[in-house]
Amino acid sequence: MRILSVVGARPQFIKVAPIARAMPEGVEHLILHTGQHYDEEMSQVIFDELKIPRPIANLQIGSGSHASQTAALLVALETSFLEIAPDWVLVYGDTNTTIAAALTAAKMNIRLAHLEAGLRSFNRTMPEELNRIVTDHLSDLLLAPSSIAMDNLFAEGLGSKAKLVGDVMVDSVRDAESLNRVLNEEESSEPYLMATLHRAENTDDPERLAKLIEMMASSLLPIRLAAHPRLVAKTNDFGIFLNRGSISVVKPLSYLSMVRLMMRSSGVITDSGGLQKEAFLLGIPCVTLRTETEWLETLEGGWNVLDPNGDLLSNQWWAEKRGAADKAVYGDGQASRRAIEAILNA
Repeated sequence: MRILSVVGARPQFIKVAPIARAMPEGVEHLILHTGQHYDEEMSQVIFDELKIPRPIANLQIGSGSHASQTAALLVALETSFLEIAPDWVLVYGDTNTTIAAALTAAKMNIRLAHLEAGLRSFNRTMPEELNRIVTDHLSDLLLAPSSIAMDNLFAEGLGSKAKLVGDVMVDSVRDAESLNRVLNEEESSEPYLMATLHRAENTDDPERLAKLIEMMASSLLPIRLAAHPRLVAKTNDFGIFLNRGSISVVKPLSYLSMVRLMMRSSGVITDSGGLQKEAFLLGIPCVTLRTETEWLETLEGGWNVLDPNGDLLSNQWWAEKRGAADKAVYGDGQASRRAIEAILNA
């Protein structure tokens, strides 16, 4: 059997790593890189660091509007699928790479599996939400990370195609935790918050972006801001200075470095779907600068707090939370193995 994993963005690289490691002998697993993320630090460094097998090709799609990027992906993926002739296409998450690969596979009658199926923020203004919904309805096999995701799939009449396998990010975070503990690099014991910011709803409006940065700059605790290329470009365009007040900017980090920064922080500030869940799995309190989240389980017990207006950025009471998050809601770290078994038995 030939399984083709189609990836193109940093979160997908992190998810394909445990899948590749868990693939049994006798199964041909190929990785196709669409090049949706074009920053070297967000691509090749992660492949090297996580020892992900070399992709058979990089389509080098690059950035663009949703329409232009998805159109370019559709054309390139059709050619690639004809050449590769996979038995299964495995797609990850909710990016334009995900929806384009799903559409291409469905139109070419290639069996399609979706990892992280069933996630819903119930906000259809988010492109990612539309990508999730369409991909789930096109897929032959839905690999759900949680019971809530399964409930969503049953509610949409997709339960017969769904399997609860758990979340592969549990697998990835456990591996990263182990590697970082082995490295055990010394670092300042000064408490700090770790932050990222990249979503269009937070970066496209200059007034909103300036307000969020100003509130971070007035934080009582130092903030280490991992500056996404989109954030850097927007602040340059708007004349907003990042490195000021409580903010110190760090360049985009490799995955292990990002996990290490989170592990040693007092709390996380983000608008990233993946980062809020990684913080939860590490037992680190998080403030999410959005009105909703697709990872509803992280809200239980107050580990993740939705704060669309940034009101909590200058008051860090939320970062004092201690205890243990209920990580079991996302599985036991065997999601990759279960996902592969589900494909092989489908």
